[in-house]
Amino acid sequence: MIKRILVLVIALQFVGCAELQKVVNQVTESGVLSQEQIGNGLKQALDNGIKNQVSKLTATDGFYKNDLVKILLPEELQAVDKGLRKIGLGNLADEGIKVLNRAAEDAVKTATPIFVNAVKDMTFTDAKNILLGEQNAATSYLQGKTSESLYASFSPVISNSFSKVGADKVWSNLITKYNSIPFVKKVNPDLTQYVTDQALAGVFTMIEVEEKGIREKVGLRNTALLQQVFALQDKK
Repeated sequence: MIKRILVLVIALQFVGCAELQKVVNQVTESGVLSQEQIGNGLKQALDNGIKNQVSKLTATDGFYKNDLVKILLPEELQAVDKGLRKIGLGNLADEGIKVLNRAAEDAVKTATPIFVNAVKDMTFTDAKNILLGEQNAATSYLQGKTSESLYASFSPVISNSFSKVGADKVWSNLITKYNSIPFVKKVNPDLTQYVTDQALAGVFTMIEVEEKGIREKVGLRNTALLQQVFALQDKK
């Protein structure tokens, strides 16, 4: 087995993209790993990213207490945050930020079935390209397959969540307070699109964390199939 894998690795170093499919096919025909095994191994890796990382974002404080993905005010509203803190309204500013993150946490609950469908649709060519690609190749695959659907799913949830958790009232109060400060430039933000974009970025950030872990740390390959498939990547 090890000898066959080494043959694959050496071959991959000397062939171009046009020859890659041919080489991998020869390996699968020799019995090292079948196309189905390689595909299933990559699907397991993506499933781990969804289960271990994306699901965490749906919990209370999944965004708010995660420094990697916490949603802060957009740049044009940083003055609101600073202005409120200067006049002793830091708690109100914190509450405004918190409800943005709560909306994202709510929206991400709709992501799993979209990801599941994308993983089911993965072809052997997709799996091969991910396995032999960059450190974030699996994440990039999911971005390409799901971003449009995720945005369409997240946006109305975030908009509704703003009403459900009282974000509309919080922000109305926050902006009213800010606009009452003498000589400040008045603001009237619509944050739904901004939070939707930030929620998407957070989801893919956490999937990339899981992917990097599986690629770099053998201990995170928690099935025999993951170990076999990513052994090919280790030697490429």
